[in-house]
Amino acid sequence: MMRIPWIAQKTNDTVLSETKTKRALINKIRKQQATFFGHIMRRERQEHLVTTGMFMGRRGRGRQCEKTADGLASWLGVGSQVETIRTAREHDVWRDMIANAMRHGTG
Repeated sequence: MMRIPWIAQKTNDTVLSETKTKRALINKIRKQQATFFGHIMRRERQEHLVTTGMFMGRRGRGRQCEKTADGLASWLGVGSQVETIRTAREHDVWRDMIANAMRHGTG
């Protein structure tokens, strides 16, 4: 590898810019997450309710405050959670949005 000692205290962003590479793993994870989210949103089942966070009761302690749809909305550049869910139900549009976000590296 680059043999950077830990005492150099370089950030990951600095090392990535020196090697002229991009963060590939996070983009792969985001793509898979968006694909799975679109698959879930096209079906009206329990997973749909859990993923959108629209169920009765309180959120348990230590759980994340941000919903999956909110994170995807910010990554894909969609306005709101409702708009994200509406777009995910249209398979071709959703697939094009994911491809566009991967190409332009949004987020």
